[in-house]
Amino acid sequence: MGEYVAPLNDMRFVMRELAGIEEVARLPGFEDVSGDMADAVLDESAKFSSGVLSPLNVSGDREGIRWTNVDGGSVTMPAGFKEAYRQFIDAGWNGYSADPEFGGQGLPKVLGSAVQEMWMASNLSFSLCPLLTAGATEALELCGTEEQKRTYLHNMVHGRWAGTMNLTEPQAGSDLAAIRTRAVPQGDGTYRIFGQKIFITYGDHDMSENIVHLVLARTPDAPAGVKGISLFVVPKYLVNADGSLGARNDAYCVSVEHKLGIHGCPTCVMAYGDAGNFGGGAIGTLVGEENAGLKYMFIMMNAARFSVGLEGLGIAERAYQHALAYAKERVQGRDIAGRHPGSVSISKHPDVRRMLMLMKSQIEAMRALSYTVAAHHDAALHHPDAALRAQNQAYVDLMIPVVKGWLTETANEVAYLGVQVHGGMGFIEETGAAQYMRDARITTIYEGTTGIQANDLIGRKIAREGGATIKTVINQMRITEAGLKQADGQLAAIGEALGQGVAAVERSVAHILAGYGNDIANVSVGAVPFLKLMGIVSGGWQMGRAALSAQAKIAAGESDAFYPSKIITARFFADHVLATAPGLAQIVVNGGASALEIAEEML
Repeated sequence: MGEYVAPLNDMRFVMRELAGIEEVARLPGFEDVSGDMADAVLDESAKFSSGVLSPLNVSGDREGIRWTNVDGGSVTMPAGFKEAYRQFIDAGWNGYSADPEFGGQGLPKVLGSAVQEMWMASNLSFSLCPLLTAGATEALELCGTEEQKRTYLHNMVHGRWAGTMNLTEPQAGSDLAAIRTRAVPQGDGTYRIFGQKIFITYGDHDMSENIVHLVLARTPDAPAGVKGISLFVVPKYLVNADGSLGARNDAYCVSVEHKLGIHGCPTCVMAYGDAGNFGGGAIGTLVGEENAGLKYMFIMMNAARFSVGLEGLGIAERAYQHALAYAKERVQGRDIAGRHPGSVSISKHPDVRRMLMLMKSQIEAMRALSYTVAAHHDAALHHPDAALRAQNQAYVDLMIPVVKGWLTETANEVAYLGVQVHGGMGFIEETGAAQYMRDARITTIYEGTTGIQANDLIGRKIAREGGATIKTVINQMRITEAGLKQADGQLAAIGEALGQGVAAVERSVAHILAGYGNDIANVSVGAVPFLKLMGIVSGGWQMGRAALSAQAKIAAGESDAFYPSKIITARFFADHVLATAPGLAQIVVNGGASALEIAEEML
């Protein structure tokens, strides 16, 4: 079916017309960003993704990683991954978003989001390594001591050393209050770490010279619960005073998980001080203040949650490209309308066309939503006006669970449709469609399940602030709705659907605000349906903005077929996806009682 091809036209359209990269480039710190520079970055990333990463996607899935019980346990990556990683860091991709003080390029998040999407679409398993390193780098940039920054950041930014986040334990999944890993002070500023962590992405591999683990643990006198968690830097190899690598630390991958998907990515069980024969405990140093570890780790988690949303976007795009190519090539059956004689490609069948458009329209809505949220993130960090920084941050905080939850849930739907387009051949591994469905499945689970994202959305992001931010967002949606309804034809129809969607959000928010304080269980039953509703309407809002922009381009004399196609795609999204919004609101408002009233033994 061919290798991944980056959808550069849509990426550029979204960044320029919806996310406002020109406005982002005027923010302090982004003075070197220009349209030409952004285009060059996208072009080079597209070449690397299609030419280097994409060809390793299928082979990495089939070969998988290899763990051997040698020297405490070690992981070997699939063939080609180590060389691809060397090319990746040599080209400077690892530090694209990092602080220039430590050797990074300091690119804005909106541009970095497009770059990330390409890596994730071309090879999801590979992309997880730089994703984790970027999160660990950001945490140390913001919270690490000056010594930790000097010791680790330069090599992490350049990719010579990788990074991980170590939260989960066998008895402590989403409930981090149950963490048991211990950190024993040694009197010299270091700690000895003892415990086990599971589900550690890229916990061990052979692509980088060192791996810098960020590990949550408890000190001896720490208070119970999440208030007693601290964060520690625990490198695979200790670092000498001159910056060279020293002795092997007592931190080992003692096994790897055998997973449904992302076979080219090692998911490790890590033992700190408990590997049995390597003695003494892993040496680590405290990050920031004692007992503030969860606050610091949330820096990594929030960045990772947004990135996992981009994983959903990337894998959906790859599944769509695969299905579209197959549908155009596969000749089967006759044209039901009699427009074409003889047997035709299945892309001409109405239901296949419906599935392809459902994939395409949702992907474009996902891209528009995620890139615009990224642009708000840039403004939240760099805008000179403190009040506007706060407003942008409030919007980002509101939308992070939506980006993570809705994009990944939609990615699973798109990957499922990709298999369905293939028919029986989609059930056969050799066609490749099944890999995208398998790989997509984890995205709704790690970095907080969809349920966790939804509870965060209705609780911390809506109820806690009395709906202030979401009401502001609703007002912005109404402005777009009005602009669409002032037009004729397709734009007016999009505006009508958007208006019904916004009304569904308003109804649901009123229910959440009225019930969260006195009937939290009832309200929480509707949390995931509300998250999906918020994603659909937010995506529809951005598709409405896209349609308005495309119409303006056409009115100005642009003849590129891209613009009328964008309007048609937005209309399809309105008719087929936005149309579900009132039904989701009905679930949010009325669905709680029937879920909770049945006796547990009757489930």
